Amino acid sequence: MIEAEDKILPFDGYEKIDGEQLDTFSYEFPGQRIELLIETDEFTAVCPFSGLPDFGTVRVVYVPNETCIELRSFKYYLLSYRNVGIYYEHAINYILKDLVKCSDPIEMTVNLEYTPRGGMRTVATAKYTK
Repeated sequence: MIEAEDKILPFDGYEKIDGEQLDTFSYEFPGQRIELLIETDEFTAVCPFSGLPDFGTVRVVYVPNETCIELRSFKYYLLSYRNVGIYYEHAINYILKDLVKCSDPIEMTVNLEYTPRGGMRTVATAKYTK
């Protein structure tokens, strides 16, 4: 008989999350409030219980302070999660922490909506206010 632990696929730890990939550019209108929406449905990480892939849509809405997030670097950052075993609740907080660290926004909301698995739809949201 195959035991549950025999079904675990190998995955990487949190140390593979590469916040150093993130880059910014100067925002030329400091004090001018705008909300930027960045959205991609290409987020992939793996379940730390089974090692099976989790797919999701990441939405970031933020009010820039002095810098904006450079989108190519954000895509590379998200790719660093591809083989990381991480729970939804942890992934959302790591993403928010890294984006706030790199861009120092006035406000930021990160939303991570996972593709349903086993009939369950999961949405995680984390918020930051300066």
